[in-house]
Amino acid sequence: MNVRTLETLVGFFMLLFFIAMFILAMKVSNLASLTGGSGYEVTAYFENIGGLKPRAPVSASGVRVGQVSKIEYDAETFQAKVTLNIDNDYQEFPIDTSASIYTAGLLGEQYIGLDPGGEEEYLADGDEFELTQSALVLERLIGRVLVNQ
Repeated sequence: MNVRTLETLVGFFMLLFFIAMFILAMKVSNLASLTGGSGYEVTAYFENIGGLKPRAPVSASGVRVGQVSKIEYDAETFQAKVTLNIDNDYQEFPIDTSASIYTAGLLGEQYIGLDPGGEEEYLADGDEFELTQSALVLERLIGRVLVNQ
C-alpha cells in the first residue's frame, strides 16, 4: 500500500471519528432535538425542581413525548413554573394526568414523567397540570435520616 492511500484512509477515518463525536455530543446535551414549538404547551407548578433544565425530556411510559421549554419562578405561588412543549403526535393526555420529576441514569439527568389519568377530556394548549410531584433532593433525604437517628 503506498503512502498516499494510507494517508487518505487515515483522513477518512478521522473524519468519521469527528462526525461520531459531534453526534454523541448533540445527543448527550439534548441539542439534537431543537425542533421546539411544534406542539402544544402545558404548565406545571413544582415545590422543588432539583436540577431540571430547559430542553429536558418529557416522557410517558418511557417514550419521549416532548421537552421542557421554559422554567421560571412564580412569585405569587412561590413555586417553580415549568412550561412543557408536548409534540402534536401526542394530543390525547387526559386532564387528570400527573407530572413528576425523575432522575435517569448514572449522569443524573432529570426529566419529567407523565402518568395519564382516566378522564375522557384531554389536555389542550395552555392547560395546567393539577397533580405534580417535585424532585427528590438527596441532601434533604440524607438530612432527614441523620436527624431521625
